Amino acid sequence: MKFAVYNLGCKVNAYECEGIASSMEKRGWTRVDFEDEADAYIIFTCAVTNTAASKTRKYMHRARRKNADAVVCMAGCYVQADDGKLNDADILAGTGFKEKIPDLIDTFLETHEKIVKIRDLKDVSFEAAGQDRFAHQTRAYLKIQDGCNQFCTYCVIPFLRGRERSLEPDRVITEARKLAAHHSEIVLTGIHTGRYGREYNTPLSEIMRRIIREVPELKRLRISSIEITEITDDLIDLLKKEDKAAHHLHIPLQSGSDGVLKRMGRPYTTAEYLEKIRYIRNEIPDVSISCDLIVGFPQESEEEFQETVAFLQECEFSFIHVFPYSSREGTKAAAMDGHVSPQEKKRRAAVCGKISKELQKAWTEKWCGKEVAVIAEQYDNGYTKGYSSQYVPVWIKGQYPSGSLIKAVGEKSRDSVLFAEGKTE
Repeated sequence: MKFAVYNLGCKVNAYECEGIASSMEKRGWTRVDFEDEADAYIIFTCAVTNTAASKTRKYMHRARRKNADAVVCMAGCYVQADDGKLNDADILAGTGFKEKIPDLIDTFLETHEKIVKIRDLKDVSFEAAGQDRFAHQTRAYLKIQDGCNQFCTYCVIPFLRGRERSLEPDRVITEARKLAAHHSEIVLTGIHTGRYGREYNTPLSEIMRRIIREVPELKRLRISSIEITEITDDLIDLLKKEDKAAHHLHIPLQSGSDGVLKRMGRPYTTAEYLEKIRYIRNEIPDVSISCDLIVGFPQESEEEFQETVAFLQECEFSFIHVFPYSSREGTKAAAMDGHVSPQEKKRRAAVCGKISKELQKAWTEKWCGKEVAVIAEQYDNGYTKGYSSQYVPVWIKGQYPSGSLIKAVGEKSRDSVLFAEGKTE
């Protein structure tokens, strides 16, 4: 029996997706590409934007066209939204049921009766569909946290993933050891990664120290994303002192206007954000700081947008992930008046996208003449490609083993890629 999986969402989804794939393979299923004919298609859904939801539905129909007799299983956030638009699937597995997908598929094959598993999220437990490896990657994701208590006015995720919860610390170490046997880098991920371990009195910095100490074969440990309010002095001290801790912090900003931040329900001002990233850079001079940004939030005036444009330049990010605001039913923002037109949101996104390219180009050029530590990912046309600790794309002359850690010196920058020469010891 053959199965295919597809992930339409975030890094947390990617971890869960690979975990289920691993479980299916252990049961004797053979994994194939999603574009191939399979006996079962498992799609990890996303509902964070209307575009993501629409794309999810398209993949559901694509799977059905590939093999009309196949089992089509939809899992995750969009399933939990329960808007009735995924009913063409055979199995709907919401939050709290993703670990059970292999069992649900077995049940469907026996009964051929539609299965819907959507529950109230008041007491949902942590889902840890652990796996040994990620296919074709030197970098692995490890979900250590799930859920959110923040309830920003634009975000539907707390309603779809439930309240904050963490993977038990010793289990984190166990999962990290399994992944480190096959991967050189682990990315710690969660919905609020920085709030890891509150129920265990084990902060993020402490579990990172444990991983570095107790999984010595691991070459690099990275944080996927972290809120500005969650960056503690102890975490900064860890990044300063541990070479294996990646010097890159992706810190969501969402807006550079205090008025918009207040309407979003974000727990900081632009002054507080700027003060904190300046402090971080003072303590860790080579740190890369990137961000997420939402443009076209309800009532965002041109003046507020220009405040954001100016703030982006002031912060000097290494790159920016720009998203046009997408209204999600059930959120406070969806009920606000003064929604920005799609055309204007598109224009503002293009403006900020251009700023991101300029900032990324300038950041990459700063590494010319400097040493970088790169984990090799693949060899192509005379260059070994990988990423530095600061998440700069680097191409090194010559061929190096995949997964190896290479010291190199940047020579030139082109299209935000650093071309480098490997150092001889």
